[in-house]
Amino acid sequence: MSTPRRAFGYAFSIALAVGLLLALWQRQAILDWWRLQSYTPPPEVVALATDTAMTDSARRVFYVNHPELTPNETQFRQDCPIAEQTIVLGCYHGPQSGIFIYNVSDIRLDGVEQVTAAHEMLHAQYDRLSSDERESIDRVLVSFYESSVTDERIRKTVDSYRQTEPNDVVNEMHSIFGTEIATLPSELETYYSRYFTDRSRVVDFSARYEAEFASRLGQIAAMDQQVAQLKQSIESQEKSLTDQLAVLENESSKLDFYQGSGDTETYNSLVPGYNARVQAYNSGVNKLKEDINDYNQLIAERNALAVELKGLEQAIDTRLTTQSTE
Repeated sequence: MSTPRRAFGYAFSIALAVGLLLALWQRQAILDWWRLQSYTPPPEVVALATDTAMTDSARRVFYVNHPELTPNETQFRQDCPIAEQTIVLGCYHGPQSGIFIYNVSDIRLDGVEQVTAAHEMLHAQYDRLSSDERESIDRVLVSFYESSVTDERIRKTVDSYRQTEPNDVVNEMHSIFGTEIATLPSELETYYSRYFTDRSRVVDFSARYEAEFASRLGQIAAMDQQVAQLKQSIESQEKSLTDQLAVLENESSKLDFYQGSGDTETYNSLVPGYNARVQAYNSGVNKLKEDINDYNQLIAERNALAVELKGLEQAIDTRLTTQSTE
């Protein structure tokens, strides 16, 4: 028969074992609680979670990672030595050790911070999936990519990850597809509803600022084609006019000869044809001048768009730059 002290010892051991098991089972929840105790999300971080329609549980994971908006290239490169290769500007440090987002001030790129926030939050969520969950969602993501993703930009982005980070390709698909592709299979839509109450909100942000680049690139490509065609036409006109001028100069010499020799009849017979060719030549010269003006104007418009595009690229260029001295 056991003594009360021994019975108490057994009970304590069992309680301790159960407590340890519960602690292991709830380890992530305890760690989350601990990290949130020391963190109050600033208004701009709360706004990012709200703008992208994060669910309560997704918002919690976002906050667990103490998101920070970094104000300059130097700080961003310290926070994110290896940043994303897609159209977002940020990074996630695992496991659950931080999310950093580049603060883009150019209003034409409104939405890049929201998409980045959602993208990095999905990395943190992927980090939390059990092995079975991850294996299951990986199959769906890869199948969708191989059978249905036709967007060339997204395919190029995924291919670049295959080259640089082959072990994280599906992880990147998980974040890219959830934030940048409007229409997904029902299985994926159901999955992403864990993280967004309205996923279209973040996709709209993505489409809006990506279009700022795409529209300018498209216009520049169209203008380049016009420039090439107009240049070819100008060169052809210049050659034709040069040939016409040679003929006119030769005819002019003949007319001078006949006029000087007193052969008025021959001279008068050649003048109408000569004058008609002169008029045609002058019309060609005027047309050439108009086309050259159009060409120069098109080049100016094309270069202005290129400057705009360069400005957009610089707005999200986080590479370190040299500093001027005082």
